[in-house]
Amino acid sequence: MRGYLVKKIPSALLVLLLASFLIFGILRLVPGDAAETLAGPDATTATVEAIRHQLGLDQPLFTQYASWIGDLVRGDLGPSYAIGGQVADLIGSGLGATAELTVGALFFTVVIGLALGVLGATSRRRAVQTVVRALTTAALAVPPFVTGVILVLVFAVGLGVLPSGGRIGLLEAPDLELQYLLLPSLCLALPSAAVLGRYLKDGLERALAEDYIRTATASGVPARRLLWRHALPGALPPVVTLLGMQTGQLLGGAVLVEAIFAWPGLGQLAEQALNRRDYPVVQDLLLLLVSVFVLVQLLTDVLYALLDPRIRWE
Repeated sequence: MRGYLVKKIPSALLVLLLASFLIFGILRLVPGDAAETLAGPDATTATVEAIRHQLGLDQPLFTQYASWIGDLVRGDLGPSYAIGGQVADLIGSGLGATAELTVGALFFTVVIGLALGVLGATSRRRAVQTVVRALTTAALAVPPFVTGVILVLVFAVGLGVLPSGGRIGLLEAPDLELQYLLLPSLCLALPSAAVLGRYLKDGLERALAEDYIRTATASGVPARRLLWRHALPGALPPVVTLLGMQTGQLLGGAVLVEAIFAWPGLGQLAEQALNRRDYPVVQDLLLLLVSVFVLVQLLTDVLYALLDPRIRWE
């Protein structure tokens, strides 16, 4: 396993390097000037130029990029241009909330996706099949911002059983925090759960159609045992790969969901930094998300190899 990981690390580092190029370049193409934003609408040209020089924005782009990467290698994220404070402190304050939301959404993704996949592949009742197809189609077709509004109207406004938004903190009040976490994590998880459920359903149907499954069924082996001990393990490896990809989708979708439910995570920080042209915050945030996605993919490959005995580490 160690040799496998060593082979994967260079490609992961190359992905991060290319991502840093793209992040830096695309941000510089976004209309607007950080110096003008900081100076204000009534600032003189001399003031704007002074701010640009102070921030190092008057240097060549390659010099700015090299300075940014050098600071990252040393572990220095530097100060924020507009929001104020150190970038590391700003990211650290919102990282826990976003991680909590992503883990909650991942839990619902696995539970709902597993239920939809198993029911869709094993149930012979037409009503159950219709409900499963309707749920997966609706979860994929309705965008998260619509789903979020519906969840708030039903459970917060109509029934009044859950809060409409905000966050307390898992360590401060775990029982209350779970109530605040339920709606945003469910809203974030539904599209990924629908994709996972459809993929698992197809995999289970192929596994249940194998000859050894038919032979075991004819021999009187219980259907539940065949499903959980044979068909499901055979269908899991590609589903694990898909789940790793969906984890990246959850991280990206958290930005929108946090805005809907007033969840104080990295999404709100990214929106605030983009509006103010705060380049250090946006650059470090995006590169952090890419790094997490690369790490998840690496762990997914390892888990895939552990689940599939046909894959050899050498």
